[in-house]
Amino acid sequence: MTAPVAAPLEIFVPYWGDPDLLMTTVDSVRAQRDPRWTLTIVDDCYPDPAVAGLFARESDQRIHYRRNEENLGIAANFQRCLDLASGEAVVFLGCDDVMLPDYVARAQELLAAFPDADIFQPGVQVIDSAGRQVVPLGDRVKSWVRPRTRGPLVLSGEELAASLLRGNWLYWPSLVFRTNKVQRHAFRQDLPIILDLALVLDMVADGSALVLDPDVTFAYRRHATSLSGTTLSDGSRFAQDRRYFADAAAQMREKGWHGAEREARRRWTSRLHALTLLPGALRSREDRTGAVRQVLRHAVG
Repeated sequence: MTAPVAAPLEIFVPYWGDPDLLMTTVDSVRAQRDPRWTLTIVDDCYPDPAVAGLFARESDQRIHYRRNEENLGIAANFQRCLDLASGEAVVFLGCDDVMLPDYVARAQELLAAFPDADIFQPGVQVIDSAGRQVVPLGDRVKSWVRPRTRGPLVLSGEELAASLLRGNWLYWPSLVFRTNKVQRHAFRQDLPIILDLALVLDMVADGSALVLDPDVTFAYRRHATSLSGTTLSDGSRFAQDRRYFADAAAQMREKGWHGAEREARRRWTSRLHALTLLPGALRSREDRTGAVRQVLRHAVG
């Protein structure tokens, strides 16, 4: 008797960005050694009409293109992708990231080997805008706080929640989710900057386990970005962060996970991240005083 063939891995790309990088992402999916995948690009009304034309000529029946009737914004477009998912497992792939050739094969192996786990974090390398492998400070910190393992490691409960609240070592676009479990939750529309961590911790609090796999099968693109004084001075990016960690502390307290609650209240990696932005705030041309004030308020407040 032959073993049943695993269902295709459903890959969604909530798209808004550089069309050339998008096609690099799509090509990385085409190059998978394991053919058990489908790919859906959900275009959030990106203003370049050439993108739709590229997919109008698509001959691979596994690749689909949808364009929203109106621009939804990042959080709502992620939710649209989640609502469209109908397979056994789903990925929310970034529109500039790269799947290495064995990503799907390894994901299928892990899904079969760990039937009680709902979230899968593969090994990840970081690349820059030109595709060169790099290790920026933020990614070095992720490697320091991430649990160390030589093989697939199952994490769950308060241990996992506390670890992620101490420092978010996940790479969101690389994660694989069991669809029926992730669809029990929703992306927080009021937290577009941190909606990924919020959804994962909702799943963990609901009993989901995560498999951390050291095999590198994914390339996460990290762009060099300049710090906007306006973005800093209005404080929105930091206000979202503080609001979420306050909510997470309350969520952990309700679960009786007091160690995880303490990590949410400390949010030390979030504070340290703010301090790394201080040099950029000092160079801000638009509102240096406001930018510096917001950085320091988040770091020490």
